[in-house]
Amino acid sequence: MDHPEVATRVLAAVGGPDNINAAAHCATRLRLVLADQEKVDQATLDNDPDVKGTFLAGGMYQIIIGPGDVDIVYDNLITKGGVREVSKDEAKQVAAEKDNPVMRLIKTIADIFVPILPALIAGGLMMALNNVLTAQGLFGEQSVVEMFPAIADYAALINLISAAAFAFLPVLIGFSAVKRFGGNVYLGAAMGAAMVSSSLVSAYDYGAMLEAGETIPVWNLFGLSVEQVGYQAQVIPVLFVSFMLAWIEKRFHKIFKGTADFLLTPLFTMLLTGFLAFVVVGPLTRILSNGITFGLQWLYENTGVFGGLLFGLVYSPVVVTGLHQSFPAVELPLIAQGGSFIFPIASMANVAQGAVCLAVFLRARDAKLKGISGASAASALFGITEPAIFGVNLRLRWPFFIGIACAAIGGALVSLFQINGIALGAAGLVGFLSIRPSDIPMFLVVQAITIILAFSAAFAYGSTRGKASLAGAAVGEELEQAEKEAEATALAAHPEKSAPAVAPVVEIPAEAQHDYTVTAPVEGKAIPLTDVQDATFAGGMLGPGAAIIPTVGPVVSPVDGEVVVAFPTAHAYALRSASGVDVLIHIGMDTVQLKGQHFFPKVTKGQKVRRGDVLAEVNWAAVAAAGYDLTTPVVVSNAKKLGGVEVTGTLGDVQRGEGLITAAPKDATV
Repeated sequence: MDHPEVATRVLAAVGGPDNINAAAHCATRLRLVLADQEKVDQATLDNDPDVKGTFLAGGMYQIIIGPGDVDIVYDNLITKGGVREVSKDEAKQVAAEKDNPVMRLIKTIADIFVPILPALIAGGLMMALNNVLTAQGLFGEQSVVEMFPAIADYAALINLISAAAFAFLPVLIGFSAVKRFGGNVYLGAAMGAAMVSSSLVSAYDYGAMLEAGETIPVWNLFGLSVEQVGYQAQVIPVLFVSFMLAWIEKRFHKIFKGTADFLLTPLFTMLLTGFLAFVVVGPLTRILSNGITFGLQWLYENTGVFGGLLFGLVYSPVVVTGLHQSFPAVELPLIAQGGSFIFPIASMANVAQGAVCLAVFLRARDAKLKGISGASAASALFGITEPAIFGVNLRLRWPFFIGIACAAIGGALVSLFQINGIALGAAGLVGFLSIRPSDIPMFLVVQAITIILAFSAAFAYGSTRGKASLAGAAVGEELEQAEKEAEATALAAHPEKSAPAVAPVVEIPAEAQHDYTVTAPVEGKAIPLTDVQDATFAGGMLGPGAAIIPTVGPVVSPVDGEVVVAFPTAHAYALRSASGVDVLIHIGMDTVQLKGQHFFPKVTKGQKVRRGDVLAEVNWAAVAAAGYDLTTPVVVSNAKKLGGVEVTGTLGDVQRGEGLITAAPKDATV
């Protein structure tokens, strides 16, 4: 590869240096933040023999050059093109700045909630199970617990555990949000705990106490009467408080140094943030919550079908804020007066988010996205939508918008047919148990319409325009982890796994210069590359080849040649055969996240290897037990420079060293 020439061609094709706001690179790709995407000459890049593919992800235009070459092309891009060089993290920040404020807010919320998703998913599924066990009329006149009293204590324990993640949500959000904003995570968790202290009136009881005319205890602070009410299951107040805490802490770090910083910064940060949280942020967000609640009630009661449509449209966005917790204060009086519109519309919004999440589950190719979306869809369909909204739909954006649009239709139908709830319950598939008996048939019909519309629209969109978004999400997940590469961490944490300091001397025979075969690097089952659950490999963006589902043994070199790239995490290797065939071996899917755990590298970059030499030992059982797909793609990454590449081995069971791929020199064909 003529690296300076490639850099020149790439620079011209993307619109010149003036169109590049920032540039970085990872192991295989150039990562460019472009000022104007429309200036890219896509046809030129697609036809460039040294460019293996392009895609847009994370706000960055990414050009696949290949391992061992991308860093040299990048250096030429910087030195000769005058392009602004930044780190990978800085490139992400520059790319994020191009998003509009709404999209940046959505991404920030997703970044905060993704780490706490397992707790929310577990809680949501257990709540769904508890609803099935305790709902009356689902399997008869009595609930399952009433029919089988022996399981009552088990159901009670399930309910206790399921409610923990939501009742103490401010603690989880405080930890995750302060980490996102750059503060001390333990201060964030402590402030979250203060906001749900048992000394405060529970937010769950607040509405009922007001309705019953009970006195809410208050603090007299700065001449104000501040209600002593907690923030269980609240989102917006905790996000504001977390941002304030991180901002205040950073300022105190600049003021205090040494021991004073250690002692006084946490003290003053907690004191100042605490007073602001309970005196300013909390009361203001509660006023906002009441305003939204009563405003929606007025719209519904005075605008008919339009009010139902609007309420359905905004219900899920309100869930994002956590302000929906104030709805019972309005809903309970409505139920007492004969029926509530809130519960049936909430049910439509919840099943709509669950249905689009189910469509993502069926369309997704990435194993991690598929796993999250499947569990989240089940939770949402039974009434707990936070995992689906924060973990899947908001992150992909289009499923969330499809969901709220279909919820709006469902809300309009609820209003049109005057469907009312007569009790609180699980706003999902089993929501009919809380509906006025005469309205149950129409409720089920409207719910079915909402689910079908949401699922069909999301599935159709995911098959066309959304397909790129799903692929981008899968690729993005891999890129986000691959960019970190964990080189220093892996080497420091597992020094015993490092390859020998002195590589053995290996002589490559002269006949290897005419050998264009690539053999199987591991024993297992060979499958077509298109079956790989990763859009980058399945789409051939990194080159043609095949994949192997390993069963046993080490990963060995498939060629006689040189190790071009050897990740310290031992999850990927790039080799160049003596005949000039570039081979990329990626051991498992998303396994970079293991940071070298269960992998034992045996070679280093620049080392000469013979076919069959061990590249890495892998504990396959441990990797699989950790939840990772073992599928190992083997691709020829410089196919455009060769005369042809085809899979010549038999798909199915394959032994190490068996023929797998055959290439040909540029002036020949396979």
